[in-house]
Amino acid sequence: MLKEFSSGAVERIDTEDDLEQLLSLPCPALVNDMSTVDGDILVLGVGGKMGPSLARLAANAAPNKQVTGVARFSEQGLEERLNGHNIQTIKADLLDRDALAALPDAENVIFMAGRKFGSTGSEELTWAMNTHVPALVAERFRNSRIVAFSTGCVYPFMPIGSQGATEELPVGPPGEYAQSCVGRERMFQYFSSVYGTKGALIRLNYAIDMRYGVLADVAGKVIRGDEIDVTTGHVNVIWQGDANSQVLRALGHCTSPPNILNISGPETISVRWLAMEFGKMLGKKPNIVGQELESGWLTNNTKSAALFGYPSVPLKTMMAWTADWMIRDQRSLGKETSFEVRDGKY
Repeated sequence: MLKEFSSGAVERIDTEDDLEQLLSLPCPALVNDMSTVDGDILVLGVGGKMGPSLARLAANAAPNKQVTGVARFSEQGLEERLNGHNIQTIKADLLDRDALAALPDAENVIFMAGRKFGSTGSEELTWAMNTHVPALVAERFRNSRIVAFSTGCVYPFMPIGSQGATEELPVGPPGEYAQSCVGRERMFQYFSSVYGTKGALIRLNYAIDMRYGVLADVAGKVIRGDEIDVTTGHVNVIWQGDANSQVLRALGHCTSPPNILNISGPETISVRWLAMEFGKMLGKKPNIVGQELESGWLTNNTKSAALFGYPSVPLKTMMAWTADWMIRDQRSLGKETSFEVRDGKY
């Protein structure tokens, strides 16, 4: 069972059920903000890494709202688990215009659909998912508030000492995946200009829980003795529960044109330092290779911090949870972030 500190953090996360419970516990600020946003919530692309916990968090924070999750639901049992938490589910392919037209109207839409890994060699599908689908959704739900997930990868690499890219910086990423994510943003911006749709674009990097994310990537390599390439030597991370909470709270900050929000943690974190710290926690010597370059995909999160406050789970706590999870050989999603990649090919 979870042992809560007064801060809302926990000493240890024993099981995956405990993890999912923690991720879906709303903070008072989220509950308050959701009470000021009218209407039900439709989560498009609920089947990804963050979708199920976001839907549960929304249902817990706003029990008077109907939360509906839409996905192809290729993961066995996911629909039933969501239904068990008062979340309605609809199986649909968002590339199918008829299926999209048949979805219920909702005052609030969280758009989480997208494609990253496997993009190289199937660029046309990546562009269809990341640019064509947003255009279809933006037109179909033009009368809704739309909070759409994007990525910090739309920015160019930033110098380590710069404090990261602000929302005002012009985008300019390498690689077709990140370029298609710019296309996603442009579609929501275009249809907002046509219809006056209010929205927010969430430039996120990198959300984590113990089953995936930069911390799990680095800790996993330490415990296995794999090489840890520090060429891309600095990152931002945020606890998935904090990221989902801020995304939902962004429904109260939608504008036309869409409000752009960087969401991540406040620290610029050294990957070498992470590896060394995990080495101490795990009793392993990290196998570090490469030399840090002077730039990385880094974002400045002062705008979102002014709106939502700082994340509730600090870096050291996330690291301790991750190390404990690895020591006990708990489940991984098997989906590495590839934060080391600099050419944009995934």
